Amino acid sequence: MADVHPTVLVVEDEPEIRRILRATLGLEGYRVVESATGRRGSIDAGTHKPDLAIVDLALPDIDGIEVIRRIREWSPMPIIVLSARVQERSKIDALDAGADDYVTKPFGVGELLARVRAALRGALRSAAGTPILRFGNAIVDLEKRVASRDGATVRLTPIEFRLLATLAKHPDMVVTHRQLLTQVWGPTHAADTHYLRIYMKQLRDKLEADPVRPRHLLTETGIGYRMVPDE
Repeated sequence: MADVHPTVLVVEDEPEIRRILRATLGLEGYRVVESATGRRGSIDAGTHKPDLAIVDLALPDIDGIEVIRRIREWSPMPIIVLSARVQERSKIDALDAGADDYVTKPFGVGELLARVRAALRGALRSAAGTPILRFGNAIVDLEKRVASRDGATVRLTPIEFRLLATLAKHPDMVVTHRQLLTQVWGPTHAADTHYLRIYMKQLRDKLEADPVRPRHLLTETGIGYRMVPDE
């Protein structure tokens, strides 16, 4: 019978953190594979084909960002960065390399588990290719390109649909400004973050119950945006 427990690869050189993650993830029913170096982690990712990877950035041999790039060459598995680096630049570099989310050390076990669950849910949604997004009383059908709120039609522009579709590929995950700009407007607009501010405000006005305190289209300050659709 197939193993129903998701496998999590932990690429982390600190034994104590590996121990905590092994115990915590194990109690939640995950199967854990541990790698103490970046090179080992890159190999283990290919050997064990985990459902998700947690990668430290400051590894003793190669940088965690290089590990992320190597995994991304062949796999769309969710990757969560776990790192003591708090600078926005480090987060952006890791996310642009292909990570899906970022948790800063010292970390709360509850938060990390929530991010793991969200990442695995997002991967299932992406695999299912569900074109329907629900935000409270608003519904967006990305395939038919129609939207409604409280039963009334909401008119979205082609760019607004593209922006939602790009965010929907990574539900519950951070998508950087650069990723959104290059995928929606093209590589020549990678620095035009004011475009995003304008269009995200328009989307919130059209889809959020309270655009000033959004629940579904969230800003990750200095980094990008996160879409949190209803289940």
